[in-house]
Amino acid sequence: MSGRFITLDGPGGVGKSTVAALVVEMLRAEGAAVHATREPSDASLGTPARNGTDLYRGMSMACLIAADRYMHVEEEIRPALARGEIVVCDRYVASSLVLQVIDGVSRDVVWELSRHADMPDLAVVINARTDVVEKRLTERGAHSRYEREPGSSERECAMFREAARFLTSFGVRVLQLDASTAGPEDIARAIVAAIHNRG
Repeated sequence: MSGRFITLDGPGGVGKSTVAALVVEMLRAEGAAVHATREPSDASLGTPARNGTDLYRGMSMACLIAADRYMHVEEEIRPALARGEIVVCDRYVASSLVLQVIDGVSRDVVWELSRHADMPDLAVVINARTDVVEKRLTERGAHSRYEREPGSSERECAMFREAARFLTSFGVRVLQLDASTAGPEDIARAIVAAIHNRG
């Protein structure tokens, strides 16, 4: 089990980052070489995108995210895969198909900006009932203007389901998981099982 690219996406507050960390931990416990990363990345283009959600909007944000993605793929993801590592990325194309569309950019444009990037071997979309996501988001606090907007959870939950269908239609292997009642450990175990199952 080597050189695999796994992405995790979902609405803010669904517990995605917690699950991503658990997946990395479980894979490493099995002896796998794992490279954990995220988008926006921690590199020169990703940092302003991550910290500038109040500054950059619409096409400027969409282009910044896309530019960071291509640099991220070239400088970090592909080298890790070439070393035989499993890359686990917290947010990727599915998040662009939601957040940048919410920001007023058409889905076709967002897809055109991202479709030349390497697609994952497994794209995991974690979702949950809107009330569950809203409760978790309230407890942890909003991390960006996307999460502060009224009705953001309901809109994101619906749009991530649509993003999963969209990616599937382009041949991406997508695993949709419901975190409404399942805990982070259960979700992480399901993802690890799917990684083992290459079918």
